[in-house]
Amino acid sequence: MEINTIMSSQIMELQQTVQMSVMQNALNLNTAAAIELLKDLPQQQEAIHPYKGAVIDISI
Repeated sequence: MEINTIMSSQIMELQQTVQMSVMQNALNLNTAAAIELLKDLPQQQEAIHPYKGAVIDISI
């Protein structure tokens, strides 16, 4: 096997490793940013039910 062929295949493997590393870092940053956005959202108040917990007068 020629040295050029060996070096070429090693460079391709290195490129794939670097690309995967960059993609993983980008994914981690996006995940961290999404978590921060969710934490910063205002807390929703409980929806008030129209009659739950209220006293209702019923006559039969």
